[in-house]
Amino acid sequence: MILSDREIQKLLDEGKINILPEPNLEEQLGSASLDLRLSDEFMVFEHTKKPYIDTRNAETFKDMTKMIKVTENEPFVFHPGEFVLGATMEEVGLPDDVAARIDGRSSLGRLGIVIHSTAGHIDPGFKGKIVLEMENIGMIPVLLYPGMRVCQLVFEVLSSPTTKPYNSKKNAKYVNVRHPEESKIDKDYKD
Repeated sequence: MILSDREIQKLLDEGKINILPEPNLEEQLGSASLDLRLSDEFMVFEHTKKPYIDTRNAETFKDMTKMIKVTENEPFVFHPGEFVLGATMEEVGLPDDVAARIDGRSSLGRLGIVIHSTAGHIDPGFKGKIVLEMENIGMIPVLLYPGMRVCQLVFEVLSSPTTKPYNSKKNAKYVNVRHPEESKIDKDYKD
């Protein structure tokens, strides 16, 4: 079941869903979602002479990015065809019986900005900032600013609490994320 604004606010008030810094509910709470804001850090992919990426070998895809940090009033210039990793300003904490889904905002989509490529599901028990797999599929650069509303979370209640909350799973790769992070797909092949 997708949570309504009243149910989202109730779980926030009860401390079952944790969002830090606390959201401005007047601006960020929708009828069945909560808008999250863009952080000031971006992981930009650099051109490389590497002939391929081997998902089993981290050496083939590490050090392909550089971190860019912008100030509050400084824009991040998002060029056409560019793929970057961003993050939400807010840290999100979900209980063991609530999952979430991240969606881009229509206003940005109409400018050609895709907020997540594939990883739209957030598992119950997740804690951390949400990494955004962003792409500009438009024709011109778009200026993005730290603190702007960039995506929305839609919350769903599970039929029962999970026995495998994300942050306590043995193989969880992205625990307590604070910044955009490179892929850790090579860890899928360990053990």
